Amino acid sequence: MDDAHRAELGELLRERRASVEETLVVLTSDLEALAAARTDSTADDEHDPEGVTLSGEWSRLEGLRVQQERERTALDAAIARWDAGDYGVCKSCGRPIPVGRLRVRPMATLCVSCAERAGV
Repeated sequence: MDDAHRAELGELLRERRASVEETLVVLTSDLEALAAARTDSTADDEHDPEGVTLSGEWSRLEGLRVQQERERTALDAAIARWDAGDYGVCKSCGRPIPVGRLRVRPMATLCVSCAERAGV
């Protein structure tokens, strides 16, 4: 990978990590607000035919939060590989991961061929 691509992908990793952090802040705030609403003794959303239930919304938000946590973990690992100089190298075959794949999935650890074989 040439220096221009390396710089581009490093910036992409940092931007994506910052975006995940911003999303996690919003989701945490929404979950806290929902937790407060769930403790409201006058809330009877289970019988409201017009809206989603608090439990349903809690499940949705928690699922999104877990997904963002996983992405943050994968991005942190990718940034560590970038810092160590191992970024963009397939962990299975040792060949370079195509820049196009890294642009779409910057935390990728497998080249296209190895990812296809692994079914991911």
